[in-house]
Amino acid sequence: MRNATNLSLDGRVALVTGATRGIGAAISDRLAANGACVIGTATRAEGAEAIGARLADAAAPGAGYQLDVADPASVEALFKQIKSDIGLPSIVVNNAAVTHDDLAMRMSEEDWSSVIEANLSGVYRVSKAALRGLMKAENGRIVNISSVVGQTGNAGQINYSAAKAGLLGLTRSLAREVGSRAVTVNAVAPGFIDTDMTQALDAATRERMLDQIPLDRLGAADEVADAVSFLASPAAGYITGETLSVNGGLDMGG
Repeated sequence: MRNATNLSLDGRVALVTGATRGIGAAISDRLAANGACVIGTATRAEGAEAIGARLADAAAPGAGYQLDVADPASVEALFKQIKSDIGLPSIVVNNAAVTHDDLAMRMSEEDWSSVIEANLSGVYRVSKAALRGLMKAENGRIVNISSVVGQTGNAGQINYSAAKAGLLGLTRSLAREVGSRAVTVNAVAPGFIDTDMTQALDAATRERMLDQIPLDRLGAADEVADAVSFLASPAAGYITGETLSVNGGLDMGG
């Protein structure tokens, strides 16, 4: 019979991009609680310091580092630094993302390009930089954080939706490339999650969101973290190229 050790991440080094708050913070905290040494990244130095302090407060191994996933030089510098400081990760969670919402007719070239660069090209850069270490590790893992809007689309978010949809194709293609080296590549697609962003919405908007969700509530960041932790664990060793939707039934098998 399987037991909790199949979810243990003892001895693993996990890189989580965009780990300052919300879903990224919940993921890094859950992986640390399951035994991983967590490398959490933030775009600003103060964010990286906050990640390190949060891990230290939990007596969890790991540290915060500064990273701009849209900058190839920043990605290269991060991997050089963590190789020296901690060791290359055997788990990579690509969570860092930005939004610049607008209707297509009003969207600027800069807003389109910046979202694609961070949310899609950034995942390519980080994953590529991590691959050599992942292939050398036993049972390497990549988990990409997509979104329900990458599956359904969303008015006013053509840039974000396109990037998150592209991430699903990247996930499946990369899974085919590295499967023979015991590296799995999967995605998690959250729906409407209770974070700072959704808490700032007015009551009417929140009510419209809830009307679309069969479970009649927003998801919790910890529930997304549970899905990521499972896919990063030995228990998910025969799952690759898949997308796990965490959306309360918002998109039934879409």
